[in-house]
Amino acid sequence: MTLALDTAEQAAVPAPRSRVWGKLLRNRSALIGGTVVIAFALIAFLGPLVMAADPIKTSWSLVRKAPSWLNWFGTDDLGRDVFARVVYGARASLLAGIVSVTIAVSIGGPLGLIAGYFGGWIDAIISRCTEAMLACPFLILAIALGSVLGASLTNAMIAIGIAAAPIFTRLTRAQTLAVKTEDYVEGARAIGLPDRWILAKYIVPNIFAPILVQATLIIAQAIIAEASLSFLGLGQQPPAPSWGSMLNTGKNFLQQGQWWMSMFPGVGIFLTVLGFNLLGDGLRDALDPRET
Repeated sequence: MTLALDTAEQAAVPAPRSRVWGKLLRNRSALIGGTVVIAFALIAFLGPLVMAADPIKTSWSLVRKAPSWLNWFGTDDLGRDVFARVVYGARASLLAGIVSVTIAVSIGGPLGLIAGYFGGWIDAIISRCTEAMLACPFLILAIALGSVLGASLTNAMIAIGIAAAPIFTRLTRAQTLAVKTEDYVEGARAIGLPDRWILAKYIVPNIFAPILVQATLIIAQAIIAEASLSFLGLGQQPPAPSWGSMLNTGKNFLQQGQWWMSMFPGVGIFLTVLGFNLLGDGLRDALDPRET
């Protein structure tokens, strides 16, 4: 019995952290992505604490002014500083991405774990519900849920999290099905360990890596979804800044030559999403034991 338990514990040990970090640091794309993500995180959470500009303060003498030394990114249709609004909008976008994915993992992860480990009619019910939700495109489902819940950043995060939950349910179920047939899990079950112990000790640690990678990639999609909801008026509500609502306002002045109102929030969305995608790809390669 002791030998079987020792064998199970040795097989369940994840990849050494030093090897993972080494592979991650050698991946230039991952380093670039991580640098971009860290930079935007610092801008989002430290920028508002140190900058003096007010993102909601209007000035009728500065309406739609081009970028200058006084206003680096110009001003919008109400004379508000676009740079300040981009900085404050970064907090809403990153917060929406992180919170939405946390909600999605909290819902989808346990459901996928239960479905994959216990199987039977529980698996059938969870799988059919998951497939039904996956039949609807992620963004369309998020917009529909956002419309039902009401227009606010909190409701937008909940809607995005629920819409993304089936992705993690399916992934967790597939990984659980693969891991539960391993010898160390069979050995733990043979010596009489309870299911909750097997799930916590042997299943979850060995499916954590792919879930982490998927979460990093879904954060990028969640940021786009939040911008889309705000663009449609279902996310962050005025006068609070949001990249999506800034794009909605800026598009009305493109033909008049005021490009800065939509370009800078658009660049913010592009760089943030690119950073998370590059970081996710790098994590996938670093956590893959088949990659050297």
